[in-house]
Amino acid sequence: MVWRRFEDRAGRRVFVTGSEPVMKLLVTGCHGFVGSSMARYALSSGHEVLGVARSEQGMPIEGMAFKRCALEHPDFIDAVNAYRPDVVAHAAGSASVGYSFQEPREDFLKAVETWGAVLDAVRKADVKPLVIFPSSASVYGNPTLLPVTEGASLRPISPYGFHKVICEQLAQEYAQCFGLNVVVARLFSTIGPAQQRLLVWELFRQAIDDNPYLTIQGTGTETRDFLHIDDICRYFLGIAERQPKGFWAVNVASGSSTSVRTMAEIVTRLVGSRKAIVTLNKELPGDPKHWQADTSLLLDLVSYQPGDITRGVEHCVGRWSADVSLFAEKAMRGGVGEPMVKGLV
Repeated sequence: MVWRRFEDRAGRRVFVTGSEPVMKLLVTGCHGFVGSSMARYALSSGHEVLGVARSEQGMPIEGMAFKRCALEHPDFIDAVNAYRPDVVAHAAGSASVGYSFQEPREDFLKAVETWGAVLDAVRKADVKPLVIFPSSASVYGNPTLLPVTEGASLRPISPYGFHKVICEQLAQEYAQCFGLNVVVARLFSTIGPAQQRLLVWELFRQAIDDNPYLTIQGTGTETRDFLHIDDICRYFLGIAERQPKGFWAVNVASGSSTSVRTMAEIVTRLVGSRKAIVTLNKELPGDPKHWQADTSLLLDLVSYQPGDITRGVEHCVGRWSADVSLFAEKAMRGGVGEPMVKGLV
C-alpha cells in the first residue's frame, strides 16, 4: 500500500507519496476514552501514533508506541522533539461536569494546567505540529439560538464549562502570540462502547437491571447532539490533513438533536426491554436544556456526513450486551468480581 506523508519543504508542510504512514500523531491521555479511541482509529487508518500518559495503567494498544511522562515535565518537550509529530491531540484532562462542581480546583488543574503545559511544550519544541484540543459544547451553556454556531456567546453554566473557556483562550493566546496552529474541537454529546458512563451508558444500565422502571432525572424533553466517537476521530483526522493555520474553533457534532426520552426509547428497544420510562423532572446543576450544533464550518473542512445516530447507539449496546453476557457466564462458572450492571447477577 502506498501512503502519503508530510515533509517540510520550503518552510511549509506538504503531503508527498511514499511508503511511510500519512501522519505521525502524538496523543496525550492515551488511556482515556477519547485518547485511546483516537489512537486506535489513527492506527487502523495507517497512521503512526505515540501515546503519552502519566502511568502505564490501561489496556495496551497494539501498534502504538508509548511514553510515560507528566506533561508538565521537560521530558515531554524532549518527546515532542524526538518524535516530531505532525499532530498533537490533547486528550488528557478533566471530563466530568459533576466532578467540576464537587472539586472545582482539581478540575481546573486537570483541565487548564495540563493544557497549558502542552501548549508551552509545543512552543519550546523544534517542530510546530498542528495541535487539536477537544473542548466542549459546555462553553455555550444554554444557547439562546439553535443550531448554535461557533460565533455564539460563550456563557458556561458549570466550572467544567468555565475551564474549557479558559483553555480555549489559552489556545488563542498561543496561536496569536507564538504562532502555534491550534484547532479547538467543541464536542457535544459523544458516545462510544468504551465510554461506560454518562447518559447512554446509564440508560443501558437501567434498561437491563431488575428495576421495573427506567428513570430519567430531568423531563426527558432535553435535547442533545449525539455523535459516535469513530465519527469524531474521522473528523479529527480530516482536520489534521487540512493542516489549518492559526486558531480555529469548530463544532464537532452531527448537526441533529435527539431528546433524552427518544434516546431512552432507542436503548430500551435495542435491548428488548418494555420498561416504563419515568421522569423525575429534576434540574441538574450544569445541565443545558437543549443542544444542537451548526456544523457548516466542520463540513467545509471535512466533507464527511455521519450516519444516523441509532446505528451508533446500536454499536454501543451490542458491545455492552456482549460484555454483560460474558460476565454473567463467568459468574455462573464461579468467577469473581463485581457485576458491571446492578441486578445482573
